[in-house]
Amino acid sequence: MRYGFAIDQRTCIGCHACTVACKTEHEVPVGQFRTWVKYVESGEFPATTRDFGVMRCNHCSDAPCVTICPTQALFKRDDGIVDFDNERCIGCKACMQGCPYDAIYIDEDTHTAAKCNFCAHRIDEDLEPACVVVCPTHSIWVGDLDDPDSGIAKLVNENPVQVRAPEQNTRPNVFYLGADRAVLDPLAAPTGDTYLWARPDEHRRSASRDLRTDPVTKARTTLNTAHPRPWGWRVTTYLWTKAFAAGAMLIAALAHLLGIDLGVTGDVVAPALGVAGVAITGALLVWDLKRPERFLYILLKPNPRSWMFWGAIVLAAGATLFTAWLAVGVLATSGVLDGPTADAVLTGLAVPALPAAAMTAGYTAFLFGQAEGRDLWQSPLLFWQLVAQAFMVGGGVLSLAAMAAGAGAEARSAILAALVLGTATHVVMVLFEYLGRHSSAHAAAAAHMATAGRYARLFWAGGLGLAVLGGALGTVSWAGGPLVIAAFGGVLVQAALLAYESVFVRAGQDVPLS
Repeated sequence: MRYGFAIDQRTCIGCHACTVACKTEHEVPVGQFRTWVKYVESGEFPATTRDFGVMRCNHCSDAPCVTICPTQALFKRDDGIVDFDNERCIGCKACMQGCPYDAIYIDEDTHTAAKCNFCAHRIDEDLEPACVVVCPTHSIWVGDLDDPDSGIAKLVNENPVQVRAPEQNTRPNVFYLGADRAVLDPLAAPTGDTYLWARPDEHRRSASRDLRTDPVTKARTTLNTAHPRPWGWRVTTYLWTKAFAAGAMLIAALAHLLGIDLGVTGDVVAPALGVAGVAITGALLVWDLKRPERFLYILLKPNPRSWMFWGAIVLAAGATLFTAWLAVGVLATSGVLDGPTADAVLTGLAVPALPAAAMTAGYTAFLFGQAEGRDLWQSPLLFWQLVAQAFMVGGGVLSLAAMAAGAGAEARSAILAALVLGTATHVVMVLFEYLGRHSSAHAAAAAHMATAGRYARLFWAGGLGLAVLGGALGTVSWAGGPLVIAAFGGVLVQAALLAYESVFVRAGQDVPLS
């Protein structure tokens, strides 16, 4: 059994009865929508046309929101309906990033995720969804798509139909008859400076300035809903805090296994940075939740398919190993542990600490990979780029520590190598990703915003310019110059990563999905 919708845009009159019925049935707050009607106008006055599109959750057979949700608050019923349980939701907004259709929002009253759930409570009572009942032109069809004798199955099988974002391979179960391409593809009809009766929300309006208008159809969206970015500065900052934490420990563990003595910098400073960075990362992640009091649900009610759940496990494992390393380093420095004993214990810790640090830096690549609505984040190289960034900023903070501690030549060389090589790898990978070919039009649009649009100055001057300058200063010290030069470069690469991640996080969310 597979419930689905068929929306006949040939007969839809854009009356919004479905929107009103849905809001009434589910007590949806003012300004938020589970289903809504989008308007697109094409041509130039007086030769213009207006097309409608009813937008809502697509109840996908392979629903990415279900996969990414860390607490199983979103789930798929046996009848194919994608429903949600707001009693389990922690408000992490990951489902909003996973959905390629802008169908999920954070309810202003409950502070939990919400969306069209096919009026599942009505379906269970053998009633039709509220939107179907009120539609005056019978433009909304529902039923079992797997039943060849059902009305919706006959309608879908006997007529040409379209789905939204078929390239996402979510197998959506909302089918459109007679819909204009500009209605279903948000890139085909950017939002202008005004709607028919209102002003677009500032986020959608400003982002649309970087989108190309079709010179032939001149299609433009003249009515839509607001969809602000789910993730903001806390996520940007979290990418930096876990990067320097993981980077410091990557360098310390790798140096120890290679027999390079970093002294107090590797034994105490690096794990202290690791513990502090992971602690700040955890605090930022909890702070970003809309229901932070439920943060333990990630561990108590986990979804083992979600990389948000596995990310919590990775951070916990990293924090444990980094704390143990720090304890051994402090005991050795204070003379409680003798040198050979401390060295043996740290060798035993270095083996698991190395992959733990790498995963602390890179697990976000797998989480962002589950955010299927954000094509810019889908790079198969993202894990390695995050690891390179960790070496860059980890080397940067340790260069400051090495200068303060008066590190020896071998330790200094190892730290500066991490700074310089990590920075060079990061810069090369960024240029390759943004200036090369892109996997989709959405990824290309986001990359354009970064390199030539609204974020170009921050991307080139901040994200790349500061990184190149920081790496160059590190190279000067690596070649024999004063360590203070590299320390200054170490500060610059921190700012560079924050600038780059700010662009990466925002541009990825600025491409419209509806």
